[in-house]
Amino acid sequence: MKQWYEQLFENYAHKYDQEPFVQGTVGECDFIETEINRDKSKRIIDIGCGTGRHAIELTKRGYKVTGIDFSVSQINRAKEKAKEQGLTIDFQMQDARNLTFKEEFDLAIMICEGGFSLMETDEMNFAILKSATRALKDKGKLIFTALNGLFPLLHSVKDFYESKAKEGQSQCKDCSFDLMTFRDHNTVVFEDDSGNKKELKCNERYYLPSEITWLLKSLGYKQIDIFGAKLGAFSREEKLTSEHFEMLVSAQR
Repeated sequence: MKQWYEQLFENYAHKYDQEPFVQGTVGECDFIETEINRDKSKRIIDIGCGTGRHAIELTKRGYKVTGIDFSVSQINRAKEKAKEQGLTIDFQMQDARNLTFKEEFDLAIMICEGGFSLMETDEMNFAILKSATRALKDKGKLIFTALNGLFPLLHSVKDFYESKAKEGQSQCKDCSFDLMTFRDHNTVVFEDDSGNKKELKCNERYYLPSEITWLLKSLGYKQIDIFGAKLGAFSREEKLTSEHFEMLVSAQR
């Protein structure tokens, strides 16, 4: 049986591009560029690239990007968008837990939970970090976002989702956060690209900064910096607090 994240992205590419949480691409790419000193010779892999928004924006800026995703629908839409804009980008369907690359990239990005934290076990989530690290060159860098485990300690995830709910966009309901596993169990209600209303039982893993640091140290990262993730305005000045729903991680091997 397919997992919820596989079912969600089967026919949800055009609608996905209209969601509010994917509208910060330009500002997020500004941060990514500064993290690699705007060095156009750097090769980038976008893991869980979705419909290719970061890969397309970075390619426009002169970088060589490879985009990978587990969803045929998302990859096809990414290829369409690149073609519409006259861009040549290597988009591939791959499983982030077992990438085929080894020491090929200077930078790996996983923005907006590009696979990481969506998996059903901690081991699978760790496999994504391990696989991304294997794809990096010796002095490579990893930039990603993760759900901030500090947030649900002081806030209701249910109230947060309800405050963000808008007509015509996906909505999360029946949220219940498990303090033992740091997983939020919820039902996502959305409309696919064919106009079908669907409901899926989901669960996502929230991480504490100390967990992320330990996981990355165990993979050999020497410099690990964690910030608050602000949509479209990633910055090293954004100190992580319990008010941030997501954290932004920049780690150097």
